Amino acid sequence: MLLAAHELTFSYPRELRPALDCVSLQVAHGTTLAVVGPSGAGKTTLLRAIAGLLRVRSGDVRLDDRSICNAPPQRRRVALVAQDDALFANMSVRENLRFALRNARDGGNVVETATALHVGDYLDRRPRQLSGGERQRASIARALLSDPLALLLDEPLAHLDPSLRRSVRDEVIGVRERFEGPILYVTHDHVEAMSVGDVLAVLIDGRIEDVGEPQRVYDSPRTLTVARFLGERPMNLFESGGTIVGIRPECIRLAAGAAVSGRVARRESTGADAYLEVETQHGLLAVRVPASTHTNRGDRVELDLPADALRRFDSLTGVAIA
Repeated sequence: MLLAAHELTFSYPRELRPALDCVSLQVAHGTTLAVVGPSGAGKTTLLRAIAGLLRVRSGDVRLDDRSICNAPPQRRRVALVAQDDALFANMSVRENLRFALRNARDGGNVVETATALHVGDYLDRRPRQLSGGERQRASIARALLSDPLALLLDEPLAHLDPSLRRSVRDEVIGVRERFEGPILYVTHDHVEAMSVGDVLAVLIDGRIEDVGEPQRVYDSPRTLTVARFLGERPMNLFESGGTIVGIRPECIRLAAGAAVSGRVARRESTGADAYLEVETQHGLLAVRVPASTHTNRGDRVELDLPADALRRFDSLTGVAIA
């Protein structure tokens, strides 16, 4: 089973820039493709277009090499789990789940699926009686019970408290044990995307900037746009020899006698780590160090930039140089 979007293009009325600009993606059977991008990048639009809730201007959506672009949403067998859970407020969880069944005689699956997603004890409650995490689990259970061939998840952790995100994220990863089809998962959080996705795609301004194995996309982004977006702190970038050179903050080391030196302009603690912003001959460089490092604002430091951690980009096109 293969879910594929081919050159999808969509524009909202009175918007100058397309929300989707020739977007092409493939999600293989048994694979989770995580799409990450900032707010307004087109992530939700992409899912709604694949689900059939938006009519694209051009392009095609194929499921198992069969075009579904002209099929109505209810016949695509593509389940979309929205950010706001979209459960029916006047129904119990059990009734919400049964509503999704293609065959009402399969009611036994409701309890089994609800139990697997840890909402089995709440089947007789209304959605308002559930926590945010429980509602999202119930939404995913309802999606699975609709017997989809592909599953679309639209920022399912976006409205959850930080304390709940890890547990619900683990539940989402665990869905793979019950669903073997392609999963398309969108989020604005790169850590979440890299944790969930077997493959990572970066969507910015309606265009796919990079796609590949998550660590490769993070370590060696194919464009400056991805280098500037992806990461808790973006990749350090500076001009050198007619190209743009990039290096991740965690790749820079404090080292006596190193060729690059500067003064610490700012220190920001994040708990286990700290970020130093160092004024150097290459401009301001962010450096991640252990929190125990006794370096503070105003200190003079010397920085080692390992050659194997440097990435080069064409200064005109912004594309990575091999």
